[in-house]
Amino acid sequence: MITYQVWGSRIDEAAHAQMRQACEVPMAVGAALMPDAHVGYGLPIGGVLALENAVIPYAVGVDIACRMKLSVLDMPADSLRDSWHRYEDALERGTRFGVGSEYETPKDHPVMDEDWTVSRVTRERKDLARRQLGTSGSGNHFVEFGALTLSSAQPGLDLEPGRYVALLSHSGSRGTGAAVCSTYSGIARARLPARHAPLAYLAWLALDSDAGREYWDAMNLMGDYAAANHDVIHKTVSKRLGARVIARVENHHNFAWKESHGGREWIVHRKGATPAGAGVLGVIPGSMGTPAYVVRGKGNPASIESAAHGAGRCMSRTAARSRFTWKAAQRRLEAQGIHVLSAGADEVPEVYKDIDEVMREQTDLVEIVARFDPRVVKMCGDGSQAED
Repeated sequence: MITYQVWGSRIDEAAHAQMRQACEVPMAVGAALMPDAHVGYGLPIGGVLALENAVIPYAVGVDIACRMKLSVLDMPADSLRDSWHRYEDALERGTRFGVGSEYETPKDHPVMDEDWTVSRVTRERKDLARRQLGTSGSGNHFVEFGALTLSSAQPGLDLEPGRYVALLSHSGSRGTGAAVCSTYSGIARARLPARHAPLAYLAWLALDSDAGREYWDAMNLMGDYAAANHDVIHKTVSKRLGARVIARVENHHNFAWKESHGGREWIVHRKGATPAGAGVLGVIPGSMGTPAYVVRGKGNPASIESAAHGAGRCMSRTAARSRFTWKAAQRRLEAQGIHVLSAGADEVPEVYKDIDEVMREQTDLVEIVARFDPRVVKMCGDGSQAED
């Protein structure tokens, strides 16, 4: 059995127990736990697990290719304060949230011309995927405007130092991605040898098996679809605002990649973890009331070139709902100059770890290159939830 390295001090024992169990997977060759880690299904959120020639659907996650995207816009920075109702209108009319949210008139995107016959589940749900293109789901998914502060010129951003208006979103592959996970994790569990029964939520598929190849192709299609989903959201919202995108940063954080480490091909699962290869840009968010950071990876091999994907929860959704009320949280945030259009009590800032503490605990993994402060935020307000 392999061991894992840990970043961060405020990680509950249940997440450690999940990580220790993940290290028992026979093909495991590397593992790490990020400072935002908390309990998930199988692999903890914030967990990184590398295998040889195998993939674990639940180690990718229910929301395949859940990701971040930040677009810098050609709007005056002061307009966030002086004309915030314009930003409110762009979010309210340009986005949709909720578990079953979809458009009556589907959005267009080249992703729908890709090969959706790679698996039965993607073929059968292509129409659903088309209707849900450009929607954001539930849980901790959001679309928000904020102020981006860039203190120095950065390769890959092509921006002068200064303050900018930026649009930031967090969502994934919607109902079709969840169906892919459910289908192939079920297949993997059915094939799990009896001696490995305790690893049910870490059941794997060999990449040289038919099911493994199907899942891999479907997962990558869901990666393209999730990227397209963000693309549609950003184009729709920025068009309603009358703004032009002048720079962008984006990354997956629920995915598996084929990567070379030490001269060997590894299947690197990052479930709620951000790719942080040397020079790679990414976005690590806090909460609706705290900053997000644009970061550049340092390529640390000890973390398998990974970093945190956010602040990480420190309170369950059930506990949050019993302790907080949404309207009170909304008033507190309004007093801070943050206009939250919709959300739930289980997503208030107090349910998350301190994002600045999380960033301090991974200075050997990433460097901060810009800071994003939320100003106008929209989340799902119907009380539904997602794993990540």
